[in-house]
Amino acid sequence: MNEILLENRKRGLLVLLLTIAVFVLSILGCVFGGLLLDDGGSPALLVVSIVVLCLCWLPLPGLKVLKPQEALVLTLFGKYIGTLKGDGFYFVNPFCTAVNPAAKTRLNQSGDVKTAAVAASAGNTSAEPVSRKLSLKIMTLNNNRQKINDCLGNPVEIGIAVTWRIVDTAKAVFNVDNYKEFLSLQCDSALRNIVRMYPYDVAPNVDTTGDGVADDGSLRGSSEVVAGRIREEIQRRVDEAGIEIIEARITYLAYATEIAAVMLQRQQASAIIDARKMIVDGAVGMVEMALERLNENHVVELDEERKAAMVSNLLVVLCGNHDAQPVVNSGSLY
Repeated sequence: MNEILLENRKRGLLVLLLTIAVFVLSILGCVFGGLLLDDGGSPALLVVSIVVLCLCWLPLPGLKVLKPQEALVLTLFGKYIGTLKGDGFYFVNPFCTAVNPAAKTRLNQSGDVKTAAVAASAGNTSAEPVSRKLSLKIMTLNNNRQKINDCLGNPVEIGIAVTWRIVDTAKAVFNVDNYKEFLSLQCDSALRNIVRMYPYDVAPNVDTTGDGVADDGSLRGSSEVVAGRIREEIQRRVDEAGIEIIEARITYLAYATEIAAVMLQRQQASAIIDARKMIVDGAVGMVEMALERLNENHVVELDEERKAAMVSNLLVVLCGNHDAQPVVNSGSLY
């Protein structure tokens, strides 16, 4: 179903003024036709005025007021006749009905899809009028965090924020039952499909692009790429609902609580190994430099056994976790 825009309907003020004028004239007709009947009033005028007075309210339901970035989808006896867009004071067929199946559904910043019944059961007894207007503004959906297994099978908790807006009101209203709930469910499904392609951190022999070649893609290191693929996946799913996905961003990413401590130990062990490797490389370089300087300056002549002892002592001093306790040799070198 394609959207039909109703043009040249901003006649609300004119119709309102005409309705008020007819109402005033009908009252005057009742006065002159009834109250002054004994003084030569007209019974026909009285009857016509009463009939007009009873019917002059009929144009009022056809008056519609829209604010900027609002739309109204109208049906006439079940048939879609068009959409009003743009701010203004409109007049349409009084028998038209506005349709918005998601009027009672709201997407909170927390990401929950709540209806009026759920809000009332939670203690929110304030009665708010339900508007049938569709908002065309850019809105944000921040879905709840989900626990998903990455491509290595590790459970990961992840949350996303999706900015979206309605671009086709007819599709949003008639192609799906509730476009807000539909969007929320599609965001969850798309997020699961994309996250399962990536490891949490860089892992060897993992292909995240589907080209058969291992790459360095990961949820933690390739967040921009992952977010872009999530946006494209959601957009593909919600095209039929007339919704445009502007942006998708990862708002929360962490290992699940049941493995978070183990993964933290793994990261700490990896960091310790890297640090030790750097310390050993530096210590070996310093020992080589010390031996070269001693040989160049002919400070002392060392045989192979003394060199091995010196290297061992220097490595212990340079690679140890604590300060070395020196032992002073007061005798000869040999």
